Amino acid sequence: MTTSNDPLSDTGLFIIGHGTRSSSGMDQYWHTVELIAKGRPKIPTVGGLIEFASPNLDEGLDNLCQMEVKEIIAVPLVLLGAGHQKDDGPEALRQARLRHPKITFKYGRALGIHPKVLSSVENRIKLASRNTGANDTGVVLVGRGSTDPDANADLYKVARLMTDSRQLGEIIEPAFISLARPSVNEALAKIKKLGMKSVIVAPYFLFTGVLLDRIYIEAMTWSKGEGIPVFLAKEIGPDIEIANLVWERFDEARSDSAHMNCDMCIYRSQLPGYEHRVAAPPFTPS
Repeated sequence: MTTSNDPLSDTGLFIIGHGTRSSSGMDQYWHTVELIAKGRPKIPTVGGLIEFASPNLDEGLDNLCQMEVKEIIAVPLVLLGAGHQKDDGPEALRQARLRHPKITFKYGRALGIHPKVLSSVENRIKLASRNTGANDTGVVLVGRGSTDPDANADLYKVARLMTDSRQLGEIIEPAFISLARPSVNEALAKIKKLGMKSVIVAPYFLFTGVLLDRIYIEAMTWSKGEGIPVFLAKEIGPDIEIANLVWERFDEARSDSAHMNCDMCIYRSQLPGYEHRVAAPPFTPS
């Protein structure tokens, strides 16, 4: 147990958040930062926001630099890496290196497509499914949307992975609330054409905010117009599994390790329906 006399680590964790105008969304972000910090109380942990709220990235990094750290590892609290993760985070670290040349700065991976993330979203969908009362239920999985095709394509991968062996619904369709198609209404219309009698709309979001409100309004408006029940799943919110994943990303960056994208490998991770494949040989010689 850490006491007030225990020395802090000289490596700090900087948690990059997106930021939102929603006070509830910001409360969830700061609760998540607290949850992460409790995991390793000897490591100075500070948050900063890309937009809409303070402290901004520069202010947050400067705050952490004042804690007598020699190294800072930044982890973007981002589900699907797009411009904010690929541009804003690295640029903030570049500027910080100029202001604090004696401190080493490293950049960790985004949360990405990981079993811990999928499990958290799965739990939210299952909670919403308790009210459906219908076997023919589809799921619309809604992401933020981006001008980055790589990030948008990742949501399709998430939808496919969540369809396989998780028993969440007969169909899981991806959709976006902004900047990309299909829209929420387009995905709902497709679910209807495929014969589903009810729909769960699940946001692929960490925290609540303006975009989530828009998702729910569009979904319920469509429901009233089409006469098909729509049930709303919650965002992930503060979650111990997400906090643990942040520390995994921290350890990767701290050790300067090069990692293959094996987070969803059936030989390494216990994916639903494929648990028996963990540590198994990938093939049996004939």
